[in-house]
Amino acid sequence: MDRPNLEIDAAIAEAHGRFLKANPKSAARHEGAKRALPGGNTRAVLWYEPFPLTLTGGEGCRVTDLDGNTYVDFVSEYTAGLYGHSNAKIAATIKSIADSGWVLGGPNPYEARLGQAIVDRYPAIERVRFCNSGTEANLMALSTARAVTGRKSILAFDGGYHGGILTFAHGGSPLNAPYPFIFAQYNDLEGTATLIRQHAGDLAAVILEPMMGGGGCIAAEPEFLAMLREETAKAGIILIFDEVMASRLSYRGYHGMAGIKPDMISLGKYIGGGCSFGAFGGRADILDRFDPGRPDSFGHGGTFNNNVFSMAAGLTGFTEVLTEEALNRMNALGEELRAGMNALIAARGIGAVVTGVGSIMNLHFVAGEVTSPHDAEAGDPRLLHLWQIESLLKRQYVTPRGMIALSLPIGRAEIVAFLDVFAEFLDSYRSVLPNRE
Repeated sequence: MDRPNLEIDAAIAEAHGRFLKANPKSAARHEGAKRALPGGNTRAVLWYEPFPLTLTGGEGCRVTDLDGNTYVDFVSEYTAGLYGHSNAKIAATIKSIADSGWVLGGPNPYEARLGQAIVDRYPAIERVRFCNSGTEANLMALSTARAVTGRKSILAFDGGYHGGILTFAHGGSPLNAPYPFIFAQYNDLEGTATLIRQHAGDLAAVILEPMMGGGGCIAAEPEFLAMLREETAKAGIILIFDEVMASRLSYRGYHGMAGIKPDMISLGKYIGGGCSFGAFGGRADILDRFDPGRPDSFGHGGTFNNNVFSMAAGLTGFTEVLTEEALNRMNALGEELRAGMNALIAARGIGAVVTGVGSIMNLHFVAGEVTSPHDAEAGDPRLLHLWQIESLLKRQYVTPRGMIALSLPIGRAEIVAFLDVFAEFLDSYRSVLPNRE
């Protein structure tokens, strides 16, 4: 249906009306949740107007909501749902653990095997420690860097995201961990090099995602990563790659694909096989400080660090399901989807771009180039919201911020159908979308 004269707010209001009509049970559940949960929510990224869908199940690359609607899942649990929602091998492992007992209070048969698999696969990880989330992994990596170097400051990047209390978009969060941060601009080679040199004496670490996830799926330029490695190595600064998301973009991790070897890596999300997971690893001389048998050992507790569900499901997924062939296929489909979306945008002269690498990408309604979160902020967020609601109404499950993540069960048929829906959106709302510069 053509809407040539609708303003954005009017278009959103009309779409909200159709959304409510299609999802009354989700609307009612959300209202009821407000009695116990602030805003009916306990995870901010899942909230959107007029209310988030309540999901009740999933199979393969599809999810079902409380009203009985089924969607092709392009959220993929913000990259953590890499295996889809019903992988038979992982399900069998989880069921076997449930049948044999859990919270046993000791080492289990799976943790060392998962650790060895991670060390064998990722070039920069010589030792690894487990925790419970990507946020926790980054906190541990930063605190380790400060303890090892004896320095205090951390260089991070505007718009970056390293967890719920390490979030740097729009000036950062008042809940952020109180490290002394110095901020640089992502992909600003000269400016960042200057900051590192100016603060080298007090910089414990430089942390970044080699491809920003929450910051807009923006990849670091190869020369930018090379500069970071050179400058940090010269100054004895620990270079940390947050690969909680980006590790899924290559079988050897993003750093393996880029040919850059950081000092530490943080991991999370999908590596737990769908269960809670985090890990930090890197150089043996750094991580061996966590050996409890050493007199100078760093203590590292956590009741669920080695919880048997995450260890066993993670091992099965990582070693039996996530083959190099399967990962390459998924990332190739992602490249196909992003190229297809950008071709549809270009053919219509629309000021937008889809950034990303492999199976993770982000739509931006920005007329110019997007190489940093600052560039992405030039877009009107109402357009992404309108796209999300219209996509949901067409049974394509997507995120409010324009991020798309594929899962292993997604095939070419799902990609083709998604592109058809996207083309229909561009045509229906051409009058309110920006023009290409």
